[in-house]
Amino acid sequence: MTDLSRFPITKKWPAAHPERLQLYSLPTPNGVKVAIALEEIGLAYEPHLVSFTTNDQLSPEFLSLNPNNKIPAIIDPDGPGGRPLPLFESGAILIYLADKTGQLLPQDPARRYEAIQWLMFQMGGIGPMFGQVGFFHKFAGKDYEDKRPRDRYIAEARRLLNVLNMHLEGRAWLVGDEYTIADIATWPWVNNLIGFYGARDLVGYDDFPEVDRVLQAFLARPAVQRGLKIPARD
Repeated sequence: MTDLSRFPITKKWPAAHPERLQLYSLPTPNGVKVAIALEEIGLAYEPHLVSFTTNDQLSPEFLSLNPNNKIPAIIDPDGPGGRPLPLFESGAILIYLADKTGQLLPQDPARRYEAIQWLMFQMGGIGPMFGQVGFFHKFAGKDYEDKRPRDRYIAEARRLLNVLNMHLEGRAWLVGDEYTIADIATWPWVNNLIGFYGARDLVGYDDFPEVDRVLQAFLARPAVQRGLKIPARD
């Protein structure tokens, strides 16, 4: 049987199936990326809920796996060379899973880098900027009298949505007809912006029909529907 006991995180979240990939996450836009990818790939895994309500992400056990105290993180018991691999950062995990299984990244080198390019676009732009819209519209920032910070992030969110909208004309997915990790990274954030954050009207989302077309295609995928709920909240 696979032994993961050298990883302190397994003391707080014991592995019932240590031979499976261990996922430590929460169903947020970043967290569901890896669950969706695993569901799409069909790789066996065991999810563990990292609850922000009880500050699990700040526990010594979680910090032993990800010192940056962010979800998601994984331990793959069957990593390179057959040795367990701990890994954090959602983008890095998505690339790793795609390389491990030969899925969700184009085999053609040029198109592979095109997919990684759009993955980085999500990580460097869409995620941080949409998250700031959420902060200033839904969370504590909404109470600030000065609305200039909010308006700055609204404008940037619209700019990013327009980049997506123009790019998607005539394309099924971000990399043409091929569904990739770039889509898995991007669309949970778009969905969160207009759903959980309630910013549809705020950012003028209906001005971007190509974005919504692809979002709806993404949400219709069975693996996405499952992954959006993993790990299940208490």
